[in-house]
Order: sequence, then C-alpha cells, then structure tokens
Amino acid sequence: MCGIVGYIGNNAVADELLNGLKNLEYRGYDSAGIALNDNKKIAVFKASGKLANLKAVLHEKNAKNCSSFMGIGHIRWATHGAPTIENAHPHLSNDGNLVLVHNGIIENYKELRQKLQNHGVLFHSQTDTEAAVHLFAEEYKKCGSLEKAVRNALPQLKGAFAFVIMHHAEPDKIIAVRKNAPLIIGCGKGENYVVSDIPALLGKVSRIIHLNDDEMAVVKKDEVIVKDINGQIIQKELEKVDMVADVISKNGYAHFMLKEICEQPSILRKVMQAHVQKQKICLDDAKIVVDFAQVQKIVIVACGTSLHAAMVAKKVWEEWLQFPVQIEAASEFIYQTNLLDEHSLVIGVSQSGETADTITALKLAQKYKAQIMVLTNRIDSSIVRYASSVVPLNAGVEISVAATKSYMAQLAAFYWLGLLMAQKLNKISHDDWQQKLQSLIQLPEKIEEVLSHQDNINLIAQKLADYPAVVFMARGFNLPTAYEAALKLKEISYINANAYPAGELKHGPIALLDENMPVLALFEKGETAPKLLSNCEEAKARHAPVIGIGGAKCSDIFDAYIETPEIEACFSPLLLCVPVQLLAYFTAKALNCEIDQPRNLAKSVTVE
Repeated sequence: MCGIVGYIGNNAVADELLNGLKNLEYRGYDSAGIALNDNKKIAVFKASGKLANLKAVLHEKNAKNCSSFMGIGHIRWATHGAPTIENAHPHLSNDGNLVLVHNGIIENYKELRQKLQNHGVLFHSQTDTEAAVHLFAEEYKKCGSLEKAVRNALPQLKGAFAFVIMHHAEPDKIIAVRKNAPLIIGCGKGENYVVSDIPALLGKVSRIIHLNDDEMAVVKKDEVIVKDINGQIIQKELEKVDMVADVISKNGYAHFMLKEICEQPSILRKVMQAHVQKQKICLDDAKIVVDFAQVQKIVIVACGTSLHAAMVAKKVWEEWLQFPVQIEAASEFIYQTNLLDEHSLVIGVSQSGETADTITALKLAQKYKAQIMVLTNRIDSSIVRYASSVVPLNAGVEISVAATKSYMAQLAAFYWLGLLMAQKLNKISHDDWQQKLQSLIQLPEKIEEVLSHQDNINLIAQKLADYPAVVFMARGFNLPTAYEAALKLKEISYINANAYPAGELKHGPIALLDENMPVLALFEKGETAPKLLSNCEEAKARHAPVIGIGGAKCSDIFDAYIETPEIEACFSPLLLCVPVQLLAYFTAKALNCEIDQPRNLAKSVTVE
C-alpha cells in the first residue's frame, strides 16, 4: 500500500522524487524517504510522519545539491514495524552499496532474517523489507551483477512485492520487479520513472509500461528493457497516459473529500451518458461477454466501501431479477467452501483495481472456471487481467482516502447492470423498466438539491462532534447505506460509529443507548418507514438523541432531521449516501481531523 517513485535522468533528482511522492501521499503517510546515487556513494534521507517532515530533513542536510542522476523514493503505510525512521524506506545493505524500496509483504521474512543473521548480517529495523535488501546484497557479492542478484534472490522470496533497487557500483540503471503488487514505468525523453501509481507521473510523461507479475525492468536514462524472471526479453507495448494534472487539484475546496463529494452529480451524469442512450442501456466502454441466460449463481466479492456497494446490489438485483445474489468479503472468500462452476458469475469490485484480497478471490474463482466480471475505476490496473468482462467506473482519480465518488460510481454501475440483466432475462415489464430508467436519469438533480443544504448538515455535525460514539440504523435498501455511513464517520472523525438493522437494535445494541449515544435513522419510502419510526421511538424512550435522514420529516420526535428529495425506495441508496458523507466530513472538520489522510489508512490496500 506504499507509494514508490524511482527516477533516472538529468533533472534535479530529489525534486523529481518529492513531486512524485506528493502525488502518491494517499497511498501512505506514516514515513517517507529517498535514496540518491551520486556515483560515489548512496545517500539515504528519511523522516517519520508525513512528507513535509522529509522535506525539512532534505533542506537541513542540503540534499538537493547532491550531484545525482538517479534515485528512489518511498512513502510508507506501515505493516511490519512501527512508523519510525529506522523502519522507513529506503533500506540500505550493511555495506552501503545496495538500496531498495518495497511495496507488499515478504511472508517468509522471519526465516530469511534468521538465515542472514546466522551469516553475520546485521539488521536495524523491524520490517520484512530489510530481509530482502540484505538477501539481494548477499547475492550481489556472489555474482557482481545487480540484475543477476535480483533474479537469483526472487525464488527465495514468498509473498507480494514491488521492488525498485539501485546499486552504487551500477549508477546507470534502476531495477524494477513485481509480483502481486503494482509497478509502472514512465517513459520520457532522456529520462525514465518507476512508480507504483500513475498520479506520480502526471505532467511528466505521456507513455507508460505496465509490468506484469514476474517481470523485471532494467531502467536506464535512455532505454527500458523488460525481461521475465529467467532473463528472457519481453516486448512490451507503450500505453498512453490519459490522466490530466487537474485531477489532483482541490479546485478551491478545503479538502479533496468535499470536492469529490460535490463531483458526484456530474459523475452520475457521465455514467448515464455512457450507458443510457435513447432510453436504452448500452455498453459503450464496458466489455461484457457474460451469457446471462447460463448464469445460475451470482457472487460479488469486495472489501470496505466496495463491499457496501455490493450489498446494495444484492438487495436491488434480487428484487428486480428474482435471482439469489451472494455477497462475500473478499478477505474471507478464500477460506470457505465455494460452490462455483462455469455457471457461476463472480463479480469483483475494486476502486483501485489493486485490492489484494479481491484479486486473490478472483484468482480462486478462475480455478473453478467461473465467469468473471470486474468493476473498477482503473481499467489499467491489475484486477482487469483476471476478468473476461470489465465495467469501468469512470469516477476519475479519487485522492481522498475515504471513498465517496467512487462509491457513487459503483452504485450507478450496479444499477445500470441490473437494468441490463432484467431486460435480457425478461424479468421486468417494459413500462416498469422505463420508469426505473427515468428515476436513474433524474438522480443527479436530486443529489444537487442535497448538496445545496450543506449548512444544515454542518450544524448537525457540530453537535455530533461532541459524542464519542453513535449508532446508525436502517431497514430495507438502506441498511448498506447505514454500514457505509458508520464506516465514513469512523474513518475520518475517529468516532466509534456502528450500524445495525433497525429491528435488531432491541436484540442487544439498545443496551448502549442513553443521552450520550445519538441514533441516526435512514428513512426510505415504503413499508419500512413506519417500522423504522417505531424503532426511533424506542431509542427516544432511552433518552438517546435521534437524528433522521431521508424524505419528508414524518414525526416531531427527531432532535434534528436532514431532508432529502422523494425517490423510489430502491434508488434511495444513491441519494442517501450523500448526506451521510457530508455529515462525516463536517464532523471530522469540527474535530480538526486530517480528513483526506486519516490515521492508519491508505487508499489502495495492496496487501492481504
């Protein structure tokens, strides 16, 4: 989940590395470091905490005047070892000649560490990565070639990794190698980059090479040679970067999260324009080769916010299609009995397309010969390689760690896919289908109305910030919205927020309720509303402050209410997710929390 940048060329290396790491800060911000190879020695600079701390260290040590033409940098999300300077990357070999940065997890690092220590190697950190740097260094002593040393060491490593490596004696090249972790080569004129994600390349190059698993790149100033782990050259096509620098600008908003929340109406319109034309569902840039008539089982695997979007899909699809849909946390999928075959459709959902748990789940589904579809915001990502059907989310780059607009894009994709399947399987009347399509088309305008009432939501958030814990509850289509609301509030405000089916509150969680435990109820139109109101009465009887969110206010028992436009119940998750996102945002802001970069989190979870 860490951010990696490597550079070789004629520009100021430290500046190039810092600029790239700044654009990757959403991938981790526990510590940061760079290493510069000036043909005399490798100089390493590190700092704990955010990138600004590293900049201060570089200024203090006058590192930018180092006469280097190549370097590597890293921004860390801690897995093994606390976020200290000692555990920060880059990691240096004992002789000071070999240095590397790493994204991933070395699963057998303890065995390697013990073996290397038995041979006199000294360790200075608690990381798994340090075992790799010393292993490469030991192999280098045997063969005297960085490329051969890396190739010889790789079979001894178990786990997931993306390495970028330099050696002081070979100042004309950087070695990049990957297995189950993303790595991209940015190809310029007289300069080249190695990065873990495309934002690090914005404004730098227009052509890239995606490394696949078990591929190694020898990156020089004027050439890039890609080989397999046996040393055979692989011809790789250059791909065009279609991202613009504006996507990593706040455009006047206080935080990326607020900007991305406010972008949701335009994203929804974009999805509708791409997939709803002349009152029909069209595929446009989606590649769908599923024979839906042969599908006897649908399983959706996802993590975090994506899992909540999948839960909405289950409720909507089962109503529309009259077909069972199974939802699984991708991290648990591989540990259970999976009754899959060629009649199963397994759908993986990942904003980044690099979520390790979801990719692992899809690899397992492949073994059962299941049909595989992915929904991802990054069609250039690793997950696409494991699917025959691909649905782009087209939400644009999401910088804030807390997902908002990508969640909206996932929901929108599930809705138009549901309409597509309902049509293909003749599960819905023409009139009902047209009515649902119209409801979907009208949603951007309704979301804009919600966004126009930010002041009211902010006032409620100011009060919510005074409580150490809150409860969300819902029934029907919006139970997943309640889970997502609780997750958002936890992620960025650190308030202990939990969500429950409203009917389950009285079966245990009601014991928590008193005047210090606010209850937020998500209302949707239809048969669930009266029962949910009764649950609010139960909470009020225990002196809990009660906040309602949904259509027109239906009672005077609420201490506060966030009103949203009326909409058919099945579409309400697309609408109600917006006020709860804003509520989380303004609550975190009232608490002076780091909204775009909450503690302990990273945007792309590329480790299992």
